[in-house]
Amino acid sequence: MEKGKLSVHTENILPIIKKWLYSEKEIFLRELVSNALDAINKVKKVALTEDIRDADDDEYVIDIRIDREQGELIIEDNGIGLTAEEIKKYITQIAFSGAEEFVKQYEEGGDKSKSGIIGNFGLGFYSSFMVASRVEIDSLSYRTDAQAARWSSDGGEEYEIGEGTRTKRGTSIKLILEEEDKNLLDKVSINDLVRKYCDFMPVIIRVDGTQTNRENPLWTKQPSQLKKEDYVEFYRYLYPNQGDPLFYIHLNVDHPFHLQGILYFPRLAHEMELNQSEVKIYCKQVFVTGEAQDLIPKFLTVLQGVIDMPDLPLNVSRSYLQSDGQVRKIASHIVKKVADRLVEENKKSPDYYREIWKDIAPFVKYGMLNDERFYEQAQSALLFQLADTTAANAAGDADAGDSQDGESAATKSVFTTIEDYVAANKDKLENKILYVSDLRTQAGALKLLQQQGIQVLLMDSMIDTHFMQFLEMKYPDYKFARADAEVSDHIVDKEATAGLTDADGKDLDARVSEVFKKAIGDEKVTVQVETLKDDDLPALILLPEQMRRFSEMAAAMSGGRTAPQFPAEHTLLLNRKNRIIAALGAPALITGDAGESKQELTAKHVYNLARLAQGGVGPDDLEGFLKGSYELLNKIV
Repeated sequence: MEKGKLSVHTENILPIIKKWLYSEKEIFLRELVSNALDAINKVKKVALTEDIRDADDDEYVIDIRIDREQGELIIEDNGIGLTAEEIKKYITQIAFSGAEEFVKQYEEGGDKSKSGIIGNFGLGFYSSFMVASRVEIDSLSYRTDAQAARWSSDGGEEYEIGEGTRTKRGTSIKLILEEEDKNLLDKVSINDLVRKYCDFMPVIIRVDGTQTNRENPLWTKQPSQLKKEDYVEFYRYLYPNQGDPLFYIHLNVDHPFHLQGILYFPRLAHEMELNQSEVKIYCKQVFVTGEAQDLIPKFLTVLQGVIDMPDLPLNVSRSYLQSDGQVRKIASHIVKKVADRLVEENKKSPDYYREIWKDIAPFVKYGMLNDERFYEQAQSALLFQLADTTAANAAGDADAGDSQDGESAATKSVFTTIEDYVAANKDKLENKILYVSDLRTQAGALKLLQQQGIQVLLMDSMIDTHFMQFLEMKYPDYKFARADAEVSDHIVDKEATAGLTDADGKDLDARVSEVFKKAIGDEKVTVQVETLKDDDLPALILLPEQMRRFSEMAAAMSGGRTAPQFPAEHTLLLNRKNRIIAALGAPALITGDAGESKQELTAKHVYNLARLAQGGVGPDDLEGFLKGSYELLNKIV
């Protein structure tokens, strides 16, 4: 038995290894299994040109065995194996060449240097000391004349090397676990780690005799070999209980870099999920990280799936990704592939694309807001839904429990592009693009516009307020305006009598205005009387576009914690052609205290109903609204 000392100060190095990213010390299994895979790949290549030991043993496998009684975990392969000299060379020398200098840099650089420790100096094997008090290697080289060799160390300066007991080609690594890490002596725990880090390694991995890994990843195959069902089944395996994806992108790049993977568009349950990242990064089918922010642009983190980069080192870290030019090129390529897939889906499967547009619209808009290139590349895939009063009624029915009507309305949705919208409405709207953000609360204004044959967009996503600002910069000749933002010539009857007069020829517009101003009692509310094209509509609240947008953006930036504030300055648009409004301006009602009280209560009720339709009656206003309604009813009865 030969004894020796490691060539540098391991009392400095191994404590660092044990401390490195302590909460993720489970990566030791990834490192050891990856080494085993490398050993198998090497012996496969050697076998093509040389005679090797156990040549008939061509079922390559990595075995992980658990010995609970002895507190041991054994990782074994039938790969290329090592001689005693190779163990000395690869375990006790190369592993620590340059490490002493690294220790110095680590001490000076703190956390900046810590991220690259595993793998940089052959220390992948030594990650086993994060969980083991002692590590033993028993190896037999592929060379037909080689002798088995054994190496052991307790993680200090000294090691032992001598004759091994192994009789078949390959290597066994035995970890005598620390007391605090004996929870790893559990098949379920080891299975979970294998599936997390090594699920798609191209070799069988067995835990206590049972294959644990899936072995063959879908992304290594050519798209021409696969069907849609294959992609959907693989998604269900990766993300169980999340339903089926909307569609997918198969990445397969050989130049100017190597990249494989499959990205999926999931069905979002809520827009707030836009910032969740579930893309898994692999290197040669070995899981590296689920933290893909530096590789996947922030606006693409909604995507799910896998990306495999063979040239990416296993010691991947955020600092590495941020500083590597190749990674930035890969990120740009992924952005382009996503944009191309959207354009392709819209062109080749327009019906299906429109069916899923409501699900992917927040993601597409969010991406365009965050990346100019993505906007330019995916612009032709940008759609807008046309608002419809029928859909508004169906939405109300669906809320009441009639889901079939809601689904039916959704299938009738009509979509357009900015260019097509402008062309269809240019004779009526000039430079405006009209929209509603809520089909029910803005149904009155929407109905008036639709009666005149004017198209109105439905912009009901949380992100739409920001997105409209963005589009106004892209289309400076056009401005978005909500249907209830201002008095439109299209909802006012220009041919009607300018004013409403009584038998004495007196102007009643002024009387109506006076009644409402007195009833409302708020100088910030402007009262305006017009003749609307819908006799049944008594009043509308008009909200100033920019002020309301600012309130909505502030609410969106709060992450939904606060609701948009109802603008204090707004306009009450009264329809002089409506019977209620006309009656409130009649002199007969303005006689006596009782008449005045009834008249003011009615005017206030009309105003509150108009606010209610806009969602402008909040919890603080509800008590007063109900009290006024009861008082009015009392006057009537």
